[in-house]
Amino acid sequence: MTGNGEQALLHAEGERLARRLAQVLGGGEADVRRAHLLGLSLVTNLVGALIPTIEQVSRHAGRPLHAHLVADDRGRATVETVTPDGELRARLPVDDLLDDALFVRGRLHPTVLAHLAGGMTGSEHHAARALAACLKSAPVLDALRRQLTALLKK
Repeated sequence: MTGNGEQALLHAEGERLARRLAQVLGGGEADVRRAHLLGLSLVTNLVGALIPTIEQVSRHAGRPLHAHLVADDRGRATVETVTPDGELRARLPVDDLLDDALFVRGRLHPTVLAHLAGGMTGSEHHAARALAACLKSAPVLDALRRQLTALLKK
């Protein structure tokens, strides 16, 4: 996942998430910058973890898949899985992944909210630690597991 097109897709998703986070977590200019950092980091790390995991787990299961990031018909980032011969297996819009991992009924999951709110203050090192704690939290890991299972069953 190093192409410019993929980076542009991740950046656009990170921007959308950052706007949502800024509305929930703060309102000042510094808060918007920090929400931007958190949003971009969350998207990059979640997608960056999911794609190689799909490939590794499917290979170990004896049904290897290639996963990559593409734009859907609306230009939104989508994780796509294909068989070794190029047959499309499944698609997962990144915004669906983010909603499942971070939100409950349209609101930030309380655990995610606590970690991200903690990352809105203090140094960038403090924000990085809060981000890491959020990514390792049960709601995020459970959502990744659910999405991975769904992608591999299709």
